[in-house]
Amino acid sequence: MAKLQRQLDYHTIREVFTRFQAADPEPKGELDHVNAYTLVVAVALSAQATDKGVNKATAELFKIADTPQKMLALGEEGVIAHIKTIGLYRNKARNVIKLSRILVEDYDGIVPNSRAALQSLPGVGRKTANVVLNMWWQQPAQAVDTHIFRLGNRSGIAPGKDVDAVERAIEDNIPADFQLHAHHWMILHGRYICVARKPKCQACHIRELCLYEDKTP
Repeated sequence: MAKLQRQLDYHTIREVFTRFQAADPEPKGELDHVNAYTLVVAVALSAQATDKGVNKATAELFKIADTPQKMLALGEEGVIAHIKTIGLYRNKARNVIKLSRILVEDYDGIVPNSRAALQSLPGVGRKTANVVLNMWWQQPAQAVDTHIFRLGNRSGIAPGKDVDAVERAIEDNIPADFQLHAHHWMILHGRYICVARKPKCQACHIRELCLYEDKTP
């Protein structure tokens, strides 16, 4: 687990996100999708897989199955044929078919826009639900993955012993005007700069604000 740091103060956190915003005013998620349904499927497939790997697998899948009805017509084996390069592909294909059936039978094929309803779908946890709420419905929901968990603790932006605690810290401590894009700024910074083994502190534009004690030269 990332080392638990003390919390940055409000003014420092505001400066951190002012810099994130200046560098990337409109950060975007890196999972390819064409509508709310394909976003749900892509995020569900991304568990224990890279966004790049998921995008490669779904490039052809979403051309022929971009609605739950079309996915059901394709069938589980048809889904497997497209996503077999992704880890846990059999279980994921099963969940994609199950969630597609539920969407058709219970929601008229429309992806619901509440966290509870999203989390009731097979293969959709809180993180997946928050990604969909944020990216599609522009809600300030915070999806905490390993990158955000690491950055939140290392930097002091949002320290917490588990993902739920980090999510609460983001919601509580990051100013409201940065909440919508907060998780994208943090995930991209954690993915490309504040990496796990050798963080690229020399390229970090919040270096002197960060509380991480083991900064690389």
